[in-house]
Amino acid sequence: MTHCIAIHSYKGGTGKTTIAANTAALLVKMGKKVAILDLDVYAPSLHNYFKINPKKWINDFLDNNADIYESIIDMTEILFKDDQKQSNFTGKLYTGFSNPSRDAIFKFEMGNGTDYWKKQFRKLVFLREQIITKLDTDYIIIDTSPGIRHWSINALSIADKLILTMKMDDLDIEGTKKLLFEIYTTFVRFGAISYILLNRISGYCIPATTHDSNLEENQDHKKVLEELHAVTGANSLSPLPCYCDIQFSPREFLTVINNPNHPFSLKLRSIISEMTNNA
Repeated sequence: MTHCIAIHSYKGGTGKTTIAANTAALLVKMGKKVAILDLDVYAPSLHNYFKINPKKWINDFLDNNADIYESIIDMTEILFKDDQKQSNFTGKLYTGFSNPSRDAIFKFEMGNGTDYWKKQFRKLVFLREQIITKLDTDYIIIDTSPGIRHWSINALSIADKLILTMKMDDLDIEGTKKLLFEIYTTFVRFGAISYILLNRISGYCIPATTHDSNLEENQDHKKVLEELHAVTGANSLSPLPCYCDIQFSPREFLTVINNPNHPFSLKLRSIISEMTNNA
């Protein structure tokens, strides 16, 4: 069975693209066949993590100008050369990127009306089914647009697991609560499993060689998660501390590949285990 995981947020800047890209890469290192899709169509950036400028985009597939093999790129040999030297390595990484050009983004906004959005939803369902049947994936990871937008809702609709990322600020907390009440309850009613992932909380690693995090300085995040659970029933994953070397890096990179023993990499591995064990 293929698990389809959408990573979403109320507003931008919560680190959802970093989490999506590294989650996909880590699952591949664990031997899984994974497809990652950039459906943050208004501000696509996933291609920056993979250092690629594809000839075909997801846009081309949705416009019937490319098939699944043209718009979805196998990045396994490029990113996982060392892993492939192991005879028992079975991981595969397929990537589908949204076109970041101005014209491509404007084109997404040209359509309107219920019929148009139903048509786009059917195309996304077809994209998911093509990935499952043609590429035989274990996981599909979707990086969505933040907030309550048609493209966000459609992307969430094709997923069976929803991860709602947030930061510790009042606007994000209230917005997350709004999403849980107004949007996520419907998806959960129809069988989806939803999680809250609190990212970039205050804390620090002690020491670096222990790969552990000290979050005892500020326990406000626990109160927030407890309140959200009490009010909405939402479950939460272990929070991610703010790692300054990742947060303030001038370029995007896949930490789990470049530095597999970084505390972020090990913490994310633990979070993936939580999510899969609670499936």
